[in-house]
Amino acid sequence: MKTIVLGVTGSIAAYKAAGLTNQLIKLGYDVHVVMTTAATSFVLPLTFQTLSRNPVITSLFSSDSQFEIEHISLAERCDLLLIAPATANIISKIACGIADDFLSTFALTMGSQILIAPAMNTRMWHNPILQENIQRLEQRGVQFVTPEYGCLACGVKGDGRLASFERIIDAVGMTLLKENVLQGKTVLITAGPTLEMIDPVRYISNPSSGKMGYSLARVAKRMGARVVLISGPVCLDIPFGVEMHDVTTACQMRDKVMKYIELADIFISAAAVSDYMPVEVSKEKLKKGADEITLSLQSTPDILREVAVNKGNKIMVGFAAESHNIVENAVKKLKEKNLDLIVANDISREDIGFGADQNEVTIIDKRGGQERVPLLAKEQVAEYILRQVVGVIQK
Repeated sequence: MKTIVLGVTGSIAAYKAAGLTNQLIKLGYDVHVVMTTAATSFVLPLTFQTLSRNPVITSLFSSDSQFEIEHISLAERCDLLLIAPATANIISKIACGIADDFLSTFALTMGSQILIAPAMNTRMWHNPILQENIQRLEQRGVQFVTPEYGCLACGVKGDGRLASFERIIDAVGMTLLKENVLQGKTVLITAGPTLEMIDPVRYISNPSSGKMGYSLARVAKRMGARVVLISGPVCLDIPFGVEMHDVTTACQMRDKVMKYIELADIFISAAAVSDYMPVEVSKEKLKKGADEITLSLQSTPDILREVAVNKGNKIMVGFAAESHNIVENAVKKLKEKNLDLIVANDISREDIGFGADQNEVTIIDKRGGQERVPLLAKEQVAEYILRQVVGVIQK
């Protein structure tokens, strides 16, 4: 079990740290909360003690000798110091080596094994002095989960809102569980659907959620790779530490892939790219009139086939989302597209179809070998897929 020390500082977002604590506990982490004096004005320490089932530290000094022992042992057992929310004050103190309370003192003992999720007024976030301090910490290996744009407590909209639990927990997982099996490799991944416009308000698409591609991006990053993610329109948080590029149409996705493919050692085509697009796109909304209309379509670019022409030593992974003859159709695609691996899944099943949180797949290699992956969360499926990729590299 990994031990996380959660530092909570005097931000209005301190109340969110209670929910974050609960999420971390559910994921199996041993959470110990350290609060600054200002933080206790927003949330009672008892709240965190109840959620974490551990004593909450609020001071450098205590008359309880057992508590002093806990201070020492906690530093020895801590795998990660997560500060969320982090104010400009605590960030600047750590950057300058100031240790005037327990949290800032504890940070000095942790070196670079620190993850910070800031939350503050947008003007404070963009202050040059704060940004210089952040850069100084980043140069020393401290990682940040940048705040999000949104409505702030002061009544304005801007950058400074505490990152979502999903982004913070994603960053925690990557920091604690990072492997090195893909270190030095660049992984290019496509994800999500593409949209092919008919007129300004209508389009052809599919219900792909992008969850499989984003899971692959997270796991690849965790394995030490540089990850470039090209995504169609989805409602998902950007995986921590991943280079992100948004696209809408198949042609835009093709252009982005061609721009970055030369940098890639591994290309994983997990996007559900539209097979057809309208020959003409109306500049004005088509009005309802006739009972029937004819829509002329043309093929979209075959990205996998185009990449395969100059494949070289790249490892290529494709997906076959099929509704019948699953394995047979996947093997055919693997051969036609000159792939190293193909991942076949049955989209006719509601529990693993588009948008599901789980998947059950068969991974097929170019020698005919097959590995059936049982029904698992998509991030676990991604681990199976990338282990197969590592196996190809090592052959």
